Amino acid sequence: MAKTILVTGPIGSGKSLACRYLASLDFPVYECDARTKMLYSLVPGLKCSIEERLDLPWSQIGQVFSAPDKLRTLEEMVYPYVVEDLRAWKAQQTAPLLFIESAIALDKPQFDALYDEVLLVTAPLELRVRRNPKAAERDALQSFDPARIQYTLGNEGTPEELYIKIRQLICKLI
Repeated sequence: MAKTILVTGPIGSGKSLACRYLASLDFPVYECDARTKMLYSLVPGLKCSIEERLDLPWSQIGQVFSAPDKLRTLEEMVYPYVVEDLRAWKAQQTAPLLFIESAIALDKPQFDALYDEVLLVTAPLELRVRRNPKAAERDALQSFDPARIQYTLGNEGTPEELYIKIRQLICKLI
């Protein structure tokens, strides 16, 4: 059975950069955001159901990030499909090491059984805001329990410096 690592971190920390690099090394990476967006189109009626329950047109769905009740409703509707998709994806993989990229999975109990260990990618807030202006407003929506994190990679330098850290970590994981 493959070991599955959750790659997480706050917005702008570099988790996507880390996962793109892992994928370039031929490690399977499940990108939760991209797969979720795909599911919105693939699951019949999902978008319409979300619009009805949230009383929001799809073009304004981003408003849920400033409305905790609507965000919770969206998650309740979508996460079962994401969990099912992730399980199916894992079942198709043959590599000994798999990665799941998600900023929020560590806080969501429904994802707990889908990964074995956690890699936190970090960067200072000022740098994260320069990388992604939404980092400041979304920071409060994310938390990372240190007791659940096995590995931490600081991403305050160049991409090449992060890649070196990733290669060193892979040596420990395999």
